[in-house]
Amino acid sequence: METTAKSKPEGHIRRALKTRHLSMIALGGSIGTGLFVASGSAISTAGPGGALVAYIGIGIMVYFLMTSLGEMATYLPVTGSFATYSSRFVDPALGFAMGWNYWFNWAITLAVDVSTVALVMKFWLPGVPTWIFSAAALLLIFMINAFSVLSFGEAEYWMSLIKVVTVIIFLVIGFLTIFGIMGGHAVGLENFVYHKAPFVGGIPTVLSVFVVAGFSFQGTELIGITAGESETPEKSIPKAIKQVFWRILLFYILSIFVIACLIPYTSHNLLGSDAKDIAISPFTLVFRRAGLASAASVMNAVILTSVISAANSGMYASTRMLYSLAKGGKAPRIFGLLNNRGIPVFALLGTTFVGLLTFLAGIYGNRIYTFLLSASGLTGFIAWLGIAFAHYRFRRAFKKQGKSLSQLRYRAKLFPFGPLLSLVLCILVIVGQDLKSFANWDWQAIGVSYMSIPLFVILYLFYKIKYHTKLIPLEEVDLTPHDIHKE
Repeated sequence: METTAKSKPEGHIRRALKTRHLSMIALGGSIGTGLFVASGSAISTAGPGGALVAYIGIGIMVYFLMTSLGEMATYLPVTGSFATYSSRFVDPALGFAMGWNYWFNWAITLAVDVSTVALVMKFWLPGVPTWIFSAAALLLIFMINAFSVLSFGEAEYWMSLIKVVTVIIFLVIGFLTIFGIMGGHAVGLENFVYHKAPFVGGIPTVLSVFVVAGFSFQGTELIGITAGESETPEKSIPKAIKQVFWRILLFYILSIFVIACLIPYTSHNLLGSDAKDIAISPFTLVFRRAGLASAASVMNAVILTSVISAANSGMYASTRMLYSLAKGGKAPRIFGLLNNRGIPVFALLGTTFVGLLTFLAGIYGNRIYTFLLSASGLTGFIAWLGIAFAHYRFRRAFKKQGKSLSQLRYRAKLFPFGPLLSLVLCILVIVGQDLKSFANWDWQAIGVSYMSIPLFVILYLFYKIKYHTKLIPLEEVDLTPHDIHKE
């Protein structure tokens, strides 16, 4: 049975998240190891110019996705977000596949993050068994999410603030170093145009960096998940979207520019950028270049905060998605039950259990762990595709049913260009995930890179065949508005 706008979550859901929480959750979800660590590999692959083009392109796409999601989330602020929108505006089978796909992605990512916490902690305490750090991190994240939605919002707000402040300090020190005020002589644009820079390898390498940039921006869609527990989504979501886009674009573009100016793209440290080696984070290298000896320890602490923040957001998102699936009849009903604090506690326990199993698989069965990681690889981009398609159908149904756009509390920019551009770029990124593996028909590499796609298709076909669902005609799309004040 489909969840409609009229169904109520049993009167216990807490709308406690404020505008400042939503802004920081969306912002913090996008500023993480993708910026602090992986940005170096993007510069080394495509050069500073290629990296900037890729991040600007993905940034613009994410903006349109956010406005699409914002339009639907203010009209229909529900906890399930884009899985619910896919069910209502496209096909219930698509909503089923989107929801389970997204839950699976975050449940697996949770395990990856708690494993990364252990790697980061070994920087300071190399003699302590790694599983102790991972277990402590998982317990901490569980407790934050089990206490209340407000505790999640506050924890995420302060962890995200640490990341934002770090980026701001980095940019100030970086520009002072570029102009020679810190760290010795002024380098200006020497490294930016060094050797084959700014563009290295032409269009194919730029396209390959689009994938890196896309992964860096994963998490911005969390603002749609939080809409169902926001005090005033019709006000807070549009405000958060406007703030987040400019901050993300500003932080990412300026950060990459600073790194590219201070570190040549040929540097082996950039080529070696990896979440397992915090000491050669591009941020650490720039701080050292400016003469800050304790840069590695400081950045290690920031990256630790970043990883815990990502795990915290992942736990929240996957729990709410599982709750929403249960409320819509697409998951066991027990996952749709709330405790007296408005927490879907069984969905939280289920997600934690899967995260724990995945983590244990990483210790005792590396092949299973690799399989799970591969299976969740492209799910974020599939979610973005679903958001763009659902919004396109939503707006077309709005017009088909003779409704006025003035009924929308927030209106997405440049429709239909926005969702169509997002659809095209998402498909390009998904297809371009590992094109070189097709050159030699390396089936193992192809399977590892593209495993998410057949799993999504299997979920979609399973529901479609079992329940005989169809693409909902535009005139039959349920556009009943959702008034949160009547809950």
